[in-house]
Amino acid sequence: MTAATQPGWRRSATLLAIAALALLALFYRDAAHMASIWWNASTFNHCLLIIPIIAWLVQQRWPAIQATAPRAWWPGLIVVAGGALAWLLGEAAGVALARHLGLVVMLQGAVVALLGPTVARALLFPLLYALFLVPFGEEFVPALQVLTAKLAMAMLGWVGIPAHIEGVFITTPRGWFEVAEACSGVKFVIAMVALGALAAQQLFARWGRRIGFMALAVVVPIVANGIRAFATIWYGETYGVEHAAGFDHIIFGWVFFALVIAIVLGIGWCFSDREPGAAAASVADTRRSGAPAIPLLVTMIAIAVLPVAWLAVGAAQGPRLAARMDAPVIAGWSPVASRNAAPWQPRFPGADRVRRVTYADGTGRRVDLVLAAFVRQREGHELVGYGVGALDEANGWSWSGDEPAIGAMAVDRYVTADASRSVASLYRIGDRVTADPRRVKLATLAARLLGSDQRAVAILVSSEHGADAIRDFLASAGSPAALADAALQSR
Repeated sequence: MTAATQPGWRRSATLLAIAALALLALFYRDAAHMASIWWNASTFNHCLLIIPIIAWLVQQRWPAIQATAPRAWWPGLIVVAGGALAWLLGEAAGVALARHLGLVVMLQGAVVALLGPTVARALLFPLLYALFLVPFGEEFVPALQVLTAKLAMAMLGWVGIPAHIEGVFITTPRGWFEVAEACSGVKFVIAMVALGALAAQQLFARWGRRIGFMALAVVVPIVANGIRAFATIWYGETYGVEHAAGFDHIIFGWVFFALVIAIVLGIGWCFSDREPGAAAASVADTRRSGAPAIPLLVTMIAIAVLPVAWLAVGAAQGPRLAARMDAPVIAGWSPVASRNAAPWQPRFPGADRVRRVTYADGTGRRVDLVLAAFVRQREGHELVGYGVGALDEANGWSWSGDEPAIGAMAVDRYVTADASRSVASLYRIGDRVTADPRRVKLATLAARLLGSDQRAVAILVSSEHGADAIRDFLASAGSPAALADAALQSR
């Protein structure tokens, strides 16, 4: 009888399967959300390959692992507790990334707790590689857009093409180009980091070379995307802007990036220092007795249930919204019919109340006030997040850059082919007021964890007449935060 068929392995594998199924059932919403992102978001299609890769990595290590016996290990519950805490913080703050990470870490902790430190050491890389199951990286889109635009500008200067940059927009004598989100290169960078981590572990034994290869796997796709943007603009400048998009999609699609991948992997292969046929892992089995496995499994499930129960209790408490939102009365400004050069509709798909009012002053300047109120924030009902807020891509609007703040309100400029618009934003969560989306998340986190007032409202003041119109409107309205009282109950 081999170690793989011993009762100890069968019992541990059964308990691990029960733990994994219990965690996936308890957090099925997050598991389903991750799977939906893998399948539907092209940025994360590569995640569909991660589970088969992990299975292959485990198979590589199986000859060494089956030489030892698994044993339950209480310290593994610390990893489970860490994952539960990450999930709690993510759920409380409305950050899907933290929830997804928490679920993956809890599953990793279940392996450590139920199979023990010896097996966990042998499976260390597959366990860590499972972190690539978490859809992450879209947070870097704005930074990559700006970096790609700057790289393209530098290259245009090298070839003598005059150009002007404003945010992510580049203007040349023959055209106007936008480094849009789809052109940021984030898809390729994220996939390349996952591939680079796998290649670094398989090709190199020394950490210095692994780190160097990972740096190459990050830098090369960013530079390659800058080259892609430059080449598209150069082609448009040389042969006409109307042909640039087709050139970009045909010549600089995945064929170009496949060539970049081949170059990076070829460099790694040339400098590989790992002996062919080297064992994937070595295991020194101490054969020490383990902790009682079933009590450990019960404790693990209890740890996972605790944050869910904590937030469920808090969600049942707290004040509610008013039955209706009235348009605030602003001295010197009168409600009028909306009339804009280009349609603009901010997106708050999960809001419990939304009110939009257009005001005009005596000179004819128009300002749009948007109030979006939430009883409490949760998945799909978030004050800030991807696809939520002032950016209206459906009507062709693009972010152009920041403008000077107006008091406590952050101001952004958005443009279409036919119009430009300034938008001042402010958020209120309970009694806390901020213009910083990160502080919105922290305030939401505190409110949900402490069971305090979770009502929240987004305040957008926007005008095609520029920031001066917004400034004058706010001066007449008084404190911007006071506008939120039109959406929340009286205090």
